[in-house]
Parts: sequence; structure tokens; C-alpha cells
Amino acid sequence: MPKQRRIALPRVLDVLRLHNDSGLSERAIARSLSLSHGTVGNILSRAKEAGLSWPLPANLDERKLEALLFPKAMGRPKNRTEPDWNHLLQESKRKGVTLQLLWMEYKTVHPDGYQYSQFCERFNQWKKKLQVSLRQEHKAGEKLFIDYAGPTIPVIDAETGEIRDAQLFVATLGASSYTYAEAQWGQDLQSFVNGHVRALHFFGGAPELLVPDNLRSGVKRPDRYEPAINRTYHEMASHYGIAVLPARPRKPKDKAKVEAAVLLAERWILAVLRNRRFFSLAELNEAIRELLDRLNEKSFQKMEGSRKSWFESLDKPALRPLPPKPYEFALWRLARANIDYHIAVEDVLYSVPYTLVREEVDVRMTESMVEVFHKGNRVASHLRAHRKGIMVTDPLHRPKSHQKHMEWTPSRLIDWGSSLGPSIGKLIEEILARRPHPEQGYRSCLGILSLSKRYSKERLESAAARAIAIGSFSYTSVKSILEKGLEQLELPLFVPEMPTPAHENVRGAAYYQENRSSKLLH
Repeated sequence: MPKQRRIALPRVLDVLRLHNDSGLSERAIARSLSLSHGTVGNILSRAKEAGLSWPLPANLDERKLEALLFPKAMGRPKNRTEPDWNHLLQESKRKGVTLQLLWMEYKTVHPDGYQYSQFCERFNQWKKKLQVSLRQEHKAGEKLFIDYAGPTIPVIDAETGEIRDAQLFVATLGASSYTYAEAQWGQDLQSFVNGHVRALHFFGGAPELLVPDNLRSGVKRPDRYEPAINRTYHEMASHYGIAVLPARPRKPKDKAKVEAAVLLAERWILAVLRNRRFFSLAELNEAIRELLDRLNEKSFQKMEGSRKSWFESLDKPALRPLPPKPYEFALWRLARANIDYHIAVEDVLYSVPYTLVREEVDVRMTESMVEVFHKGNRVASHLRAHRKGIMVTDPLHRPKSHQKHMEWTPSRLIDWGSSLGPSIGKLIEEILARRPHPEQGYRSCLGILSLSKRYSKERLESAAARAIAIGSFSYTSVKSILEKGLEQLELPLFVPEMPTPAHENVRGAAYYQENRSSKLLH
């Protein structure tokens, strides 16, 4: 802090009031109070360093305020042994270790040493000389801070020559500042979560808290008090027994640790690699790892040791063991079971128990599995299908009797179609008859019937007749005919006979016709 003549406390209070209440600039305050611009800046700087809030606390009298703003220069008293402040800072980060305990240990070895108040004051004065990111009081193994660097890294596609920018993911531990970094293709959820998994493997243990910035990947809704965490991110953290505490919006001190780590990564990694050309993400990450090791082993400027040595002595022993298996990335989706008791997930239909028709369910998707949950209970599990447009059905999910257990039945769909037009009813019959199980045709039938909301009955009837004539029994075909106006063309003179496919479960159109007639008689 530069030297300055003592300013009367009333003038100091005026400076603080005009700065906080009126929001005036330093130059405006200086003109208003007839002070120099440097004097105003110095007062505000001292107030900030002292951690003063506005309005001032009620118990802060003039003597205390003066001591905070203009502390007396600390000389080294005679016949006093100076503690090893660097060692004490490291020890203070251990769980359960307090300054009072450290002072008692100090006095045991040095009975003529500083009294407790002097000990604490000198320790705090020494800490103020450190970088902001280093003097923050983080307990060992408590917090892992996460963010992305601003600058990107170009990666060249060896085959096409296309340049793609990679993002730099950075994670740093609070107590030791031990840092992990990797290149990723983007800040999407999968890259973000998998970056955490690899970072925890790098550290060899799990902290108590994750402190990410309010990235959309991890935080759905930023909020100072109750931020909404993405479900996948929350699941990953729970897998490792970690809680998530996002940095508060517009509170840079919450993430000062990782911002310092990002700045160092930009200087010691990105800047060093700026003139190198990379042709794959793996090649880039190999280069990053070499520079990362160099950064973590680099000695501190104002303290003894390095990030690595502090990690070995502080964070590493305090981290909790990792589970036997790493977290497998999973996406969560909401879906609703249709009348065919299937849910649609990424253009694939998966069955659920028929009792869940029209119910909303949670869907968890990994690379290999699709799990369905209803009110927290898992109700279905399928191998994930990666070919779009197919139907994955568990036979146990089918009802024993559609007429008995379900509101929607084949005959009801046929009756609905026939009420719109005979060709529409015939088309519905054929679609149901050509499926191994009638319910597999429900969606297609409902789609055709829903077209009556967009097109007239006459056009839909003509389109259904044309679909039957050309042997194309699907919703997609009827929709295409209507969109292109093909139903207005004359039907072909010769209509080939389209045999119903043979299958032990196929009932045929006659079955539904007979069923409907029986229903009418009763």
C-alpha cells in the first residue's frame, strides 16, 4: 500500500458514501470533496483491501475504522521468533486445523513468541502479500473449480484440411491449485461431464464439492440461492459422492481460483502451443499433458513448493476414493407412452408396460442401454437401437387382451376410419393386418386419421384409395400423396393383388370385419 498522509475520517466516510450510495466516479468524488484523484483512489483501495462493506457495520467505531484503513507498519519485534508463515498456510488448509491450534503449537516451541492477537495479525498481513488466488482459504480436498479458457485451439483435419476449433477444459483444486486441462471439441453436456470424469481420474480421488461456472452444460437455471443442476451432471456428481455448488452469478470471487488457473493455462499452455499445428485431438492433448506437468511442477514465486508438492501433501490425502467403475455418460429425456404402449426416443420406439399408456416417463440413455423410469421406479430396460425407425418391444409389456385392458382397439380404429370414408377404413384394416402385432400399426393409423384435421374428407378418402391401389400401406405414403396432390390423378387401370404376409399372429382384415359385425349384432 503506498504511503499517504492521514485523511480525516469524516472525509473518508464522505468518499465511501459518494462511491457506494451515489455511484460517482473517482474523479467526480475528487471534484466534489476538493481532494486529489489519487487520494480518492487510495481510500477506496484501502477500503476494498480491508474488506469493508457499505453501509459500515454498526459496531465499527472510528478507532477500529482507522486501524483497518491505516494499519501501523509492522516491524519485527526484538527477541521474537518469526513463524514459518508458508508452512502455517499449508497447515491451515487441513481439515480441523485452526489458527489457535497453530499458535498453541508455535508457543510450545517458542514460549517467548508472539501472543495470539499478534500472531493472527502478522499472519493475515503476510497473506495479503500473496496472489488473490493463493491466499483464499480453501480446505484440503474440499472444492474442485471448473471452467473453460476463452481462446480456442485450431485442429486441422488431415484428410480434408478443414480447421476445427477445440476448447480448453480446466479444473483446479482449491487448496493446492493443482490443475488439470484437456482439449475438447465443444462445451456440450457430454464433453463437459466426461471432462470431469477424466479430471477426477487424473487427481486420483473425489473432492467434496464441484464449483463450476454457470455453464449451460451443467446449470439449467442460474440462481444465487437455488441453481437448477442438469440431471446428467447431478447424476455424475452423485456417482462420485460429490455435491455441486455453482459459482454465484456476478460473483467473481467465487471462481477466482479457477480463473487464475485458466489464466495460467492460457499463458503456459495455449501461448506455448500457438505456433504448432495439430491434426487430431489426441495429438493436441498429448502436447497439453506435457505442458500441464511442467505447470504443476513449477515453483511458486512467493511461497515454497509447487502445485504438485502442495497437492501431494494437502489435497491428495484428503480426497475420497473413486468408485470401482467410472461414470458412464447418460442422457435423460421425458417421454409419454402412446396408445401402442411405446415411447419415441430419437426416432426409435421402445415398449413400456401397457398399463402406462398416456403416462409420462423418464428415459435414461447410455451408449448401450435405454432405461425407462416411472415415478422413480425402473419399469423397462432395452438394448439401445442406433437404427432409426425401428420398434423395440419386450413381449412381457403386451396386454393379454387388448379389448379387455386397453381403450384403443383395432376395431375402434377401423370404425373411426370408416366413418371418414370406406377407403380410409379399408386402409386402416390392411395396415393392422400386415403387422405381426396389431398395436404396431396404431401409430400409423392415428397418423392417417389425424390428417383429417388438415385435409378434407374427400381428399383423404381419395388418397387412401390411391395408397391401396399402389399397395403402399403407411402413414408416410398417404401424407406424401396429399402433400403432392397425387390423389387428384386417375387411379391405375390394373391394380396388382397385394397378398397379406404370412405370420402366425396375423389375423387378417376378415378377422376385424367379423369382429365388427359381431359387435354390431350385440
